[in-house]
Amino acid sequence: MRYAPPGLCVNDFALLRDDDDTYVVLHLQGPWTDEFDHLRMETSYGRATSSDLVGWQPQGAAFGNGLPGRFDQQAVWTMHPIRYGGGMAMFYTGVRGLTPGGWPLQSVGLAYSARTDGTGWRRHGTGPVAEADSRWYRTGERMGWRDPFVVPDDESDGWVMVVCASDASLPVDAGGCVAWATSDDLEHWTVHPPLIAPGDVDELECPVLERLADGSWLLLGSIGATRGFEAWTAPRLRGPWTRRGPLGPTGSYAPRVIGAPDGSRVVLHTAPRRVGLTDDGAPCRGMLAQPKLLVTPAHGAPRLEWWPGLDRWLGEPGGQAALHAVGDLTVSGPVEVALRAERPDGGRPALTVGYDGVDIWVAGPGGTRITETRLTEPAHALRILTVGEYVEVYADGVFVLTGTCYSGHPVPWTVLSEDRTRAVPVRPVRIPSPERDDASAVWPGPPHGAA
Repeated sequence: MRYAPPGLCVNDFALLRDDDDTYVVLHLQGPWTDEFDHLRMETSYGRATSSDLVGWQPQGAAFGNGLPGRFDQQAVWTMHPIRYGGGMAMFYTGVRGLTPGGWPLQSVGLAYSARTDGTGWRRHGTGPVAEADSRWYRTGERMGWRDPFVVPDDESDGWVMVVCASDASLPVDAGGCVAWATSDDLEHWTVHPPLIAPGDVDELECPVLERLADGSWLLLGSIGATRGFEAWTAPRLRGPWTRRGPLGPTGSYAPRVIGAPDGSRVVLHTAPRRVGLTDDGAPCRGMLAQPKLLVTPAHGAPRLEWWPGLDRWLGEPGGQAALHAVGDLTVSGPVEVALRAERPDGGRPALTVGYDGVDIWVAGPGGTRITETRLTEPAHALRILTVGEYVEVYADGVFVLTGTCYSGHPVPWTVLSEDRTRAVPVRPVRIPSPERDDASAVWPGPPHGAA
């Protein structure tokens, strides 16, 4: 349900599927610290494998910085591997160093592998294959040229790359855009003006392109200011692109799309944690979250829903107290659901989910709201998932809210509505690796005996 390698945090990642149908995640990784230096701490890609996109097994590092003097000597950031020939080609972000003002100098490199399992990478040359073009993009201070994503061109036999960049014609704090480039051979790229430049985004990171069943395109982009991600759609790669609004709520970031074992299309994303696993700890990079079902209506905005493939990880419903659990309830008006209490035997709520007919929120001790969102129309049913410190809320099946809370003890869930309190049956969630006790394991709850 959540994954990070032992003792480390997960940041941006890529997904692939080996010839034997094993899933592989390549991910940025670094230590848990509130003073995270991504130029010195994100210097290798971790690798993990899974048969079902839920239970992941760490397999060690798979790629690292380039040699001194090269474009990727300082750091390697977000990557995108694709099938090519009998093996794979991987586009990745290289950081050479800093501008005089302390801004990372970024470009895109290429590596090949004869394998399909995410290992065995050899760099193509010693320099980048795609760099920001100063005619349209910032190339010095406050530049961006990272997070490449490559797909076959829908108008030629070549390829299209999208990249996170900064539009030089817009103010810095509104210049986040998706750049694009084309190539016939993966090694020589022609850069074009921005594909998408909303004009109200500081950073538009981790762009993802997905071809839909009708031949149209879906683009997902992470929004730096909100720490969520949005969706765009277009009839063809070159547009016109229509902005569809948020797809993942604040706290979900860096999405990737992949086919699940059941044939459905799912989205995985990252979720943040806090240093020291306390509510007052500094925010830090976090973990890989479980898949969500990607629904793309012919008319209307795409959405994320509960993926049925998770149901086999759920136990039978009951009234037990569980740290990892799923609960469902119908709603016809304001409700407040208590998930944890101050003491093991009860007391004041320490973690609640509330809904007033318009807004949904997660609140910690004393009712302090941790995160909230406003629905566009009233909900009739809520599904709440807790995995350790993580809380997710689905409204009428759609993923709308996520947050973290490290307070309180698990108790049987209760819901208060219209001055009436009733129990909420829950289904306990089976954690794939319950024996893990390292710093990157799922939060086990408050210390034994803590008040």
